[in-house]
Amino acid sequence: MTRHVPIASLRSRGTLRAALLGTALALLAGCASDASSARPASTPAPPAEPAKPAPEPFQSTYAPRPAADTAIVGASILTGTGTRIDNGTVLMASGKIVAVGADIAVPSGVRVIDGRGKWVTPGIIDAHSHLGVFPAPGVQGHADGNENIDPYTAHVWAEHSIWPQDPVFTKARAGGVTSLLILPGSANLFGGRGVSVKNVPAVTVQQMKFPGAPYTLKMACGENPKGRYGSRGRAPATRMGEVAGFRRAWIDAAEYGRKIDAYEKKRARGEGGEAPKRDLGLETLAGVLKGDILVQNHCYRADEMAVMLDVGHEFGYKTRAFHHAVEAYKIADLLVADDVCVATWATRWGFKMEAYDAIEENAAILSKAGVCVAIHSDEQRLIQRLNVESAVAMAAGRRAGIDITQEEAIKWITINPAKIMGIADKTGSLEPGKMADVVLWSKNPFSVYAIAEKVFIDGALVLDTSDPATRYRSDFEIGQPVGEE
Repeated sequence: MTRHVPIASLRSRGTLRAALLGTALALLAGCASDASSARPASTPAPPAEPAKPAPEPFQSTYAPRPAADTAIVGASILTGTGTRIDNGTVLMASGKIVAVGADIAVPSGVRVIDGRGKWVTPGIIDAHSHLGVFPAPGVQGHADGNENIDPYTAHVWAEHSIWPQDPVFTKARAGGVTSLLILPGSANLFGGRGVSVKNVPAVTVQQMKFPGAPYTLKMACGENPKGRYGSRGRAPATRMGEVAGFRRAWIDAAEYGRKIDAYEKKRARGEGGEAPKRDLGLETLAGVLKGDILVQNHCYRADEMAVMLDVGHEFGYKTRAFHHAVEAYKIADLLVADDVCVATWATRWGFKMEAYDAIEENAAILSKAGVCVAIHSDEQRLIQRLNVESAVAMAAGRRAGIDITQEEAIKWITINPAKIMGIADKTGSLEPGKMADVVLWSKNPFSVYAIAEKVFIDGALVLDTSDPATRYRSDFEIGQPVGEE
């Protein structure tokens, strides 16, 4: 049965009293205003205090589950920092990583898990997911990931489409996935905002929302936008039309940002003036230009990625990552120079023209060149085996003479996607002080036979293959015979 979070407490009866008091104070303020108007002209009125900014909408209500202090001992540990520790210990307390090493003293009263013959990694992180916005089952009534009626939809937010009861969240957790970035689709030049979530059972998206994670902006170039809109007889119909569309939007965003900044400066000085009308799309783009929102750009071809880097240089914004990016190996030097990450696959080739030059060695070549690389899913099946997809990319590199170590490859599905999402200071590696997002694997995680036996999120055991009580099923699945034992 789903464990629903209790509904928030209702307002106290003091609300009415507070409202009456507010009315009285307002009347007094009006009297004070009348009195001040009678002052001599030489007496200046006190400056108006700047208004306090409104709280951010749709704030996270995520709360870590109760977690017993736990030590996994005797395991082989891939820390996500480039280090491997054999016969090591991971100590978790109060939802955080406390210590990781070969000679860690385990305090009394701590639950001890025997990790001998097993492996420990940070929780798997998927930097490109559509869970919840394209949930299972894949029917039209669930297709909420693309607002594909206009190429400019920076005003929409993926979190407003996320269905927390998507049964694939549970299946992803069984693959060791503890956090993920959920993005809008790639139909539009500007697809809207993406959101980072913790992969926990929940009733509302706010209960999953990763606390303190920055927003992202999904952009898309290439075949998808021009094919979608060119076929309808409207722009963009070509790649040059796409770039022109991006540039025009950034010009508008810069102007919008200047108006907001001018108003805020006047308000800080206590001057009057009407605030510019909010524009949700330009607000998002202006947030990118200020550096508050991270750009995640769907782009396959090397030439297009180079052009998009130039667009960023023109308008002063930085691309956090190119996604899919199957030709990124051709411009590794440009990506290193701009400190741009790549989120890609190993095994997708030729399913459309811009994927024709995809190679399995892409991730290995980029890693060797010093690019921050992540292996992402983009769909419901692959998110359940990101460890295996990483193994494919690692093996392809080795066949090409590029020896990517396991200590490096584990970064592709842990700390590097955390960097792409702007949460690497909180999760993605087994370091003291970070969230205790941890996976205990039955075998080497790069083995096709490896099973995520135990999954911890903020130190709480959210999946244990030996404990049926942790086998959560979404409300959508309850009562359905499929998958029942």
